[in-house]
Amino acid sequence: MLSDIVPKLPMRNKIATRHYYIQYLGFKDWGNADYEGYLMLERDQVQIHFFELPSLEPKENYGQAYIRTNEIDRLYQEFQERGLVIHHNGALSTKPWGQREFSLLDPDHNLLTFGESVTI
Repeated sequence: MLSDIVPKLPMRNKIATRHYYIQYLGFKDWGNADYEGYLMLERDQVQIHFFELPSLEPKENYGQAYIRTNEIDRLYQEFQERGLVIHHNGALSTKPWGQREFSLLDPDHNLLTFGESVTI
C-alpha cells in the first residue's frame, strides 16, 4: 500500500535553502510551479519539501531526514568536492547497526544523514 515518503522540513529563507540544496547537494527543482513559502526539490528518486518558517531558530530546530544511498563513498566524495561541510560528529563511518553513514546540517540546522546498508 505505502509507496514513498517525502520529508517536509522547515526553512527560514526559500532562496537560501534552494541555493544550498542545488549548489552543494546536487538537487534540482521538482514540479513546474513555484508556491509562495514552499519549496520542492529532488535528486535521483528522493524528494524533500520545505515550508517557510521565518521565525525558526536554527539551533532549536530538530528537523531530520535519513536518506538511503547505494554509493555512500562516492556521494561523500562528491559532497567534499563541492565544498560541503560535514557535521563534526557526522564523519563517514560504519555503524554497529549495519549502516555506513555520514551527517550534515543544512543552513537551518535540519540534520541530513546519508546511509548505505553494509555487512558487518
